[in-house]
Amino acid sequence: MQALALRLFQPFYSIGRFALLLKRAGASLDDIAIYRKNIVIQMGRIGLDSIPIVALAAAFSGAVTTVQTAYQLVSPVIPASIIGAVVVPSLTMELAAVVTAFILSGRVGARIAAELGTMRVTEQIDALEVMGLNSVGYLIVPRVVAGVLMFPILYVAACFVGVMGAFGAAMLTDVVSVGEFISGAQAHYDDFGPWFGLIKSLVFGFFITSISCYMGYYTEGGAEGVGKSTTRAAVTSCVVVLIADLVLAILLL
Repeated sequence: MQALALRLFQPFYSIGRFALLLKRAGASLDDIAIYRKNIVIQMGRIGLDSIPIVALAAAFSGAVTTVQTAYQLVSPVIPASIIGAVVVPSLTMELAAVVTAFILSGRVGARIAAELGTMRVTEQIDALEVMGLNSVGYLIVPRVVAGVLMFPILYVAACFVGVMGAFGAAMLTDVVSVGEFISGAQAHYDDFGPWFGLIKSLVFGFFITSISCYMGYYTEGGAEGVGKSTTRAAVTSCVVVLIADLVLAILLL
């Protein structure tokens, strides 16, 4: 019975501990100037190092969306320009942000959880505390700040490469001319779409990095615990991204 009660209340305990960790991180923002160098390093690891895989996924997402849209919508009654009108908003409002978040949940989230988890089980975090350093400010704040700053940049890159991939698919498959594709995209362009995607990328960046930091920071159980924390960070981040995506759509659209 006690074990069942612990399993039932474990999510609430985790949410509370996560909130307390964020509170400590927020209090450490006053000393953010001290961690400038670490923030720059994390921006490179989270942002610049992720550009190739994000670009690859975005290019194929744009191409596949174009081909599938053409397969379902092209008919004598529907103008071919409708393909551009569907594909570009789909990329800017949904695919570029969500696909990027899923990739980075695995690449960035797992790496952060593994790094901090290894530091925890090898007692490096305890050593930092003994030396008088704020481990939350030194280890967590730079990663979360770098994620919030770099995820929107990766989103913009994903949008650009995704649209280029859509152009490429349109030309190679000859389902729609580039001129018709562009005219359809321009005719139905909405300024809110990219802004909506940027807002989502900010939120996703915060949740992915903060959840991964939480999983790694409270790792227990040696090497096996590091593996579990890494898996939980990636899976939990993906689930939270889906929930946040729905909540933002309900609130902002």
